[in-house]
Parts: sequence; C-alpha cells; structure tokens
Amino acid sequence: MNTHFSSRVVLPALLLCLAVPAHAEWIRRVTDGIMGTRITVELWADDKDKADRAIDAVLDEMRHIDESMSTYKPTSEVSQVNAHAAAGPMPITKELFDLLTTAKEYSVITDGAFDITYASVGYLYDFRKHVRPDEGQISKALPAVDYHHVVLDAKKQTVQFSQQGVRIDLGGIAKGYSVDRGIDVLKSLGFTRAYVSAGGDSRIIGDRFGKPWMVGIRDPRKGAGEVITRIPLVDAAISTSGDYERFFEENGVRYHHIIDPHTGHSASKVRSATIIGPYATRTDGLSKTAFVLGPEKAMEIYNRLDDIDAINVKLDGTVIYSKGLEQAH
Repeated sequence: MNTHFSSRVVLPALLLCLAVPAHAEWIRRVTDGIMGTRITVELWADDKDKADRAIDAVLDEMRHIDESMSTYKPTSEVSQVNAHAAAGPMPITKELFDLLTTAKEYSVITDGAFDITYASVGYLYDFRKHVRPDEGQISKALPAVDYHHVVLDAKKQTVQFSQQGVRIDLGGIAKGYSVDRGIDVLKSLGFTRAYVSAGGDSRIIGDRFGKPWMVGIRDPRKGAGEVITRIPLVDAAISTSGDYERFFEENGVRYHHIIDPHTGHSASKVRSATIIGPYATRTDGLSKTAFVLGPEKAMEIYNRLDDIDAINVKLDGTVIYSKGLEQAH
C-alpha cells in the first residue's frame, strides 16, 4: 500500500504546463445534511459547469444511499429489513445485499468487533437527548447482537434474521461506501484528481500535480482544527473514528455511538482510530475495531492486512502506528 507518491512517469515540467489548461482550477463544495454529516467534494476541472454537474451527481448518489440505508428514515430499505426480516427471507436490492455481505466479512476479519447487529442494543441510545439503556434493557437486548443472525442467500438475494429482536445499522460502513460511490461517479465522468469526504471518511484519486494531498488527523481532545499529525496521500482512502463524534457525558462517563457488540456499552479502549487503505468502505468498516478490542489487539489485526495502515490514539493520548507507518514517525 502506498501512502506517499504513486509510481508513475514524471513528465517534463514544460509538457506538464502545456497539458494543464490555463483556466483549469480546483473546485470545492461543502454540503451539510446528507447522512447526518458534512460532505466535501473537491476536484480539478477545466469547465466549471461540468464540475458543478459532477458534484451534483455525487451528492445525488449520496442522497440515494441515505434514503436506502438510514435507520432514521422508516421508508428506507434497511428500516424495512429491520421491520420484516425476522419473519422470513426478504428479497433486497443487489446494492444492499452486497454491502451486507461485505459487512459480515469485516465481522470475521475483526473477530466480531465490527457487527452491524449492534443496533439491536444501539437503538436504545439517543445521544442527542442523553438517553441510554439501563443494565436490564441491555441484558434483554444483547442476545440479538450477533452477525451470525443475519442470514444471506446469494442465489435468491434475500436476507433473514434468525431470531426476533435483531436490528441492523450500517452507520459504521455506509458513509465510507457513499464516498466510494462518489469517487466512482467522478471517475465515470472522466475526473482524475478529486477528493470526496463524508464526516470522518475520505477518499482521494490522483495527486495535487506532483504533491500529495495532506490529510490531517484530528486531536480527539481538542478543537476540530487541532491535528495530531498530517498524512500525505495519493490514490488512497482514510477513515477516522472518534469518541468525540456523537456522545454525552454523565457522572464522568463518556457515552458515545461506537457500541461494543459484546457488552452493549460504549466501546472505550481508545480515543480515536484512523485507517488508511484503498477504499473508504474498507477503512470505515475497520476503523471501529480498536475501540472494541483495544489498541494493541486491533493493531495485530491491522498488521495482518497488507493493504491498510493504522494510527490509534490510546486513552492516555499516546499515538501508536501500524508497521507500515512506523518508519515515518
């Protein structure tokens, strides 16, 4: 995996200058309110109207994913699955079937730390209203948390829950997936240098004309503009999960949205985890692991995967890096 400069033939400076139209520019748009987060699209274009249409197409694709996969929308396909899949096999779209298949693969890779059925307990929390379940509610709901309860039939393209009370939530992977789909849209329209982000998930194609994109990793205990390090990236995805995204504090305890599927409580073994890899679906799906398993155990898993690198901020503020990044720090 290459987190620095991609290997390609370097054109002479004169040819490079001639190849870049005089009126080409970086065009950037920031949009709030899709998937409950901030969407940023930046691309290099020689036609502003074409760029605006391309960004519109990216946002339309993300709205489609939000409409399909949000558990906050009762009409979404995921909400319909939660309502009916315990009653028997339920036909679903190929898009959702493929993403559920991917989600189960990440459950296996992470020893169950990533598990979309966490929602069987997770739905009892409301971080905006400072609501959390009591121990009795958690104990009652916890048996439904197990990714093995999600039964997929590839031939019939159906999903079924093997018991009552199971709920799924793709919040831990859908934003990364939407970023990848946004990049796919831009590639299909001929763009070769671009950046798409949704909250803590970003993906980059190309470079900034001989320079890498510099992506900052937020300091989990400081303001949004404070970073612990900056990573140079070309043709890569990066996801950061933190306990500062959606949380409330009560009696000195921080309750946040990353739920440990083994306990039903907020997972609190690191402050933040950052994954760098080829696709945002992958980096998003793997970025919760350290919260559940702890920084050292998670790093063992990350170091086994040859296409990713990782940065974990431990509870004491210490930063640890996967083997692929250690030499650079």
